[in-house]
Amino acid sequence: MATAVPAASLPLPRRASSSSSSTVNARRPGVPSLRKRHCAVAPVAAACSPAPPRQLDNEEEGSGRRQVLVAGAAAAAAFISRPSPAAFAAEAKKGFLPVVDKKAGYSFLYPFGWEEVAVQGQDKVYKDVIEPLESVSVNSIPTSKEDIRDLGPPDKVAEALIKKVLAPPTQKTKLIEAKENDVDGRAYYTFEFTAQAPNYTRHALGAIVIANGKFYTLTTGANERRWEKMKDRLHTVVDSFKIENRI
Repeated sequence: MATAVPAASLPLPRRASSSSSSTVNARRPGVPSLRKRHCAVAPVAAACSPAPPRQLDNEEEGSGRRQVLVAGAAAAAAFISRPSPAAFAAEAKKGFLPVVDKKAGYSFLYPFGWEEVAVQGQDKVYKDVIEPLESVSVNSIPTSKEDIRDLGPPDKVAEALIKKVLAPPTQKTKLIEAKENDVDGRAYYTFEFTAQAPNYTRHALGAIVIANGKFYTLTTGANERRWEKMKDRLHTVVDSFKIENRI
């Protein structure tokens, strides 16, 4: 049985710099505003029908923008990468795109429509350009440990990671579940938690593992108000996280 290690001694990754938020939340260059498109087609709609065109509310407009972005991302991915059907089926599933970092030794899936952004202190970050709390990030740091179980049981390790790294000190966090999973003979800890800020609550999932002399962390989540809609996709992201032995 593994011996629990004090939280202060865990090899935890650094919290991402808050200064990156402006970069993360920036509108993607070159994406026109759909509000302008509605204005452009309004005269045509008026000429064809005596009734004026219906004004879209914020929720409908956001949904329309997301559909356009998702369709564009899917088309671009299919045109640029053009993987063979067999190879793509082995790595991804419908509605997701694969990330394979052979140098770092990991792979995972993320939903269509999310874009890669640069965040200081993170190896990879993909996020939804409409819903900024919907994202996935991967981080890795060197460690002398050989197995995640060397750090302690799942709940203790997850609790320390959430409080010290994954959520700002000002947010109220709650660990919902933590468990151990075996994938190809390697132990992973997966966990679910919430982080409450003054004006929103993020519902998140995480996976941690030790391999190749590194402590790997993947986290993904969404705004609590969209959790029921997003949870299946976010579980797919976490379940897809795999580490390969580097030679």
